[in-house]
Amino acid sequence: MTLPQEKLGAFYLGNEYDLKRSSRIDIPVNYDARDLTTHAVCVGMTGSGKTGLCIDLLEEAALDKVPTIMIDPKGDITNLLLQFPDLQADDFKPWINADDARRKDMSIEEYAAATAEKWKAGLADWGIGAERLQSLKDSADYTIFTPGSDAGVPVSILGSLAAPKLDFQSNSEVIRERIGGTISALLGLAGVKADPVRSREAVLLAGIFEHFWSQGQDMDLARLILSIQEPPMRQVGVFDVDTFFPPKDRFELSMAFNTLMASPGFQSWLQGDPLDIDSLLFTADGKPRHSIFYLAHLPESERMFFVTLLLENMLTWIRTQPGTTSLRALLYFDEVFGFLPPVSEPPSKRPLMTMLKQARAFGLGCILVTQNPVDIDYKGLTNAGTWFIGKLQAERDKARVLEGLKNAISEAGGNSDSIDYDALISQLGSRVFLLHNVHEDRPVVFQTRWAMSYLRGPLTRQQVRLLMEKKKSLLTVTEDPGKPSPMQIEPPPENMPDAGQEKLPEGYLSQKPSLDPSIRQHFLPLQISRKEALLLLEEELGALPESTTARLFYRPGLLGFADVYFIDKRRGIKDKAEKKLLLQIPDATIEPDWKNAVELPFPENTLLQKPETPENIHGPYFAPVQKTVNNNRKLAALSRQLDDWLYYHERKTIAVHEELNLFQHPDESPREFSIRLQQAAREKRDDAIDALEKKFEKQIARLEKKLRKEKRELAEDEREHDNRKKQELVSIGETLIGFFMGRRSSSRINTTLNKRRMTARAKAEIEESHEEIEALHEEIENIETEMQEQVEEISKRWMSAENQLKTDALAPRRTDINIHSVNIGWLPFWTISWDDGTISRKKTYEAFSDSQSRFPRKT
Repeated sequence: MTLPQEKLGAFYLGNEYDLKRSSRIDIPVNYDARDLTTHAVCVGMTGSGKTGLCIDLLEEAALDKVPTIMIDPKGDITNLLLQFPDLQADDFKPWINADDARRKDMSIEEYAAATAEKWKAGLADWGIGAERLQSLKDSADYTIFTPGSDAGVPVSILGSLAAPKLDFQSNSEVIRERIGGTISALLGLAGVKADPVRSREAVLLAGIFEHFWSQGQDMDLARLILSIQEPPMRQVGVFDVDTFFPPKDRFELSMAFNTLMASPGFQSWLQGDPLDIDSLLFTADGKPRHSIFYLAHLPESERMFFVTLLLENMLTWIRTQPGTTSLRALLYFDEVFGFLPPVSEPPSKRPLMTMLKQARAFGLGCILVTQNPVDIDYKGLTNAGTWFIGKLQAERDKARVLEGLKNAISEAGGNSDSIDYDALISQLGSRVFLLHNVHEDRPVVFQTRWAMSYLRGPLTRQQVRLLMEKKKSLLTVTEDPGKPSPMQIEPPPENMPDAGQEKLPEGYLSQKPSLDPSIRQHFLPLQISRKEALLLLEEELGALPESTTARLFYRPGLLGFADVYFIDKRRGIKDKAEKKLLLQIPDATIEPDWKNAVELPFPENTLLQKPETPENIHGPYFAPVQKTVNNNRKLAALSRQLDDWLYYHERKTIAVHEELNLFQHPDESPREFSIRLQQAAREKRDDAIDALEKKFEKQIARLEKKLRKEKRELAEDEREHDNRKKQELVSIGETLIGFFMGRRSSSRINTTLNKRRMTARAKAEIEESHEEIEALHEEIENIETEMQEQVEEISKRWMSAENQLKTDALAPRRTDINIHSVNIGWLPFWTISWDDGTISRKKTYEAFSDSQSRFPRKT
């Protein structure tokens, strides 16, 4: 079969299936992605094809560039990363299960080749080619995170204890809910058996968290432990804290958390990527991410702890997002058993139920998957607008699904009695599912398409490590210092004295030159020490010369401080740029030019009033101040020149999408603007497609009405034709009898001929109706094709919105520039000299900037 025409915003999940004939029908099932904002539930026993369907769904989300966070307790969804566009046996070989090959009496190489051929044939059967496979691989950034382990990308939970980025006064109820969930998870992880709501442990911890979070202060385990021993509040309710929770008992609680923090296994929870939802959904350059949280290695308490923190963070994130009717992101939960039970209240239940009720307004779709529907809270199930139901063996599972499905249909205002869902579900086989969507008129039975990812089964931690090895090296690599290529500046000629017989370098002074006291002077701090300068030389030469002398020099430059305002009343922009410029003056004969200035590489408040004088160094030595900058009159002229230079050259560049009427806010990073632009384009695409479909649906409805009329007329013509034919036969019979009986009658013959003409006319009307019906079918098909083509044009247009960006440069007015000061800035340099046995050599390094070295900047 051929692949249906690609349509962004529609997930191709398979084809409709005829249960009576046990065969698929050539009608594709394209699921509207926006319907996932009302959430989905997928149920099916082992072997039902549930994992394959969900992988299909996630693949389509990736192709549609919908970012997704996946919770994977068993390790099945890691298969999403086994994408092999070339479908070569060598691609499959590392992931082949040796036991599967042994059962088939094949070597691993033979089994890999057979699997590759199987996948080629399966994909070809569904019309899926290499281009779509490569598009899937390129559409998203795929990462497997392993909390509490370094097998995949590790996750740090420290950020999860940070104060939410919400105003406490206006969001106190929301933040207190998050505090409750966080405390419940922490108590469970620490092995403290206490009621997560009413126990004194929970009440004390809630008070501590609220004290710090209400002030915008982050929490961590160390602060929590100390705060348990010495609470920041004096009272809990009407009792003082020592009466409510005596110090001895508080010490035991703090010891439980301290033991947890000190345990070797817990250290892995403190390292890795932060649990930041925005970063988990998009890369630094705005590319959608598919982030899988692999939890198969964790014990139950740690799984619950992590899932609760993740869900609480997601709840906080959605409340910072603007509302939308389009799908912004997905949360996929591969096996929700134990996290949303019908009776008990584990820490994960409240945030999950809250998201099912509230996330729709923010464009977050939740997909819950289970093979044990009887162990899931039916209230959670009835919040789902889409149901994917696969084969179910146990009658109680089927009964729970039917109960939840009928409740969901009733709440949506539908009638669940019109279809025998029990009979439908009982007939389902492997890879065949019943799709009920509250947004559609009828349920659909369909067969899932072949997955583009290799469904190998759950991956082990070692396999995850192998799969993420390259990814981790890219994520953890620090900037490669390479070979240092420092700026080489030749100081004025100086004699090279022997160590211990130091002389004043020629052209330099031992004291700072005397200037008019009204001229402000600052010293730039040392960002590179003498030792680091020697290491730079050693790296450059391969070995440090035996005899080296390091001298510290200060040379005068210019520091310019100004504020530049950019105002655009039409867009409501008012932004201030604080300019801190550093201008080196290489030659006393050259007038300073601000076009050669660079941004000061550290805050203004780190400037010094005196030079730094480290111990055991030669110097510092000071160069004379050039005549071009050594008095107030010349500095005032330079201040005016800076004002002119900023007026003519300083610009604020913002990205603009004119058709969407979107522009980059001054405080918005390119990544943040890219994410906002993608969502706006997705909403515009969905609205445009809706309007287009409504327009064409009217045309199709008119033609279908005409088609139904033609079919009714055809049926009448066929009945008329049958009657006329019968009458004609009777008339012919009567004429023949009369002929043989000797009764010849011209009137009877004429009647027979009239009957024949009427029969022929009726037949012609039938043929005319067939032609008209065929023409109407063709017209409807042409309209549907035209609609699909226009939908594709709309999709391509809006999904390439970033290619339509323009830049706009905002210029300041004269009155928008405020020059604070132009001062003398003393710039430190290290000059290292040595004798290589033939001639004396020297090398000079900037000591006020770490940009040339691998050393971290000092603050």
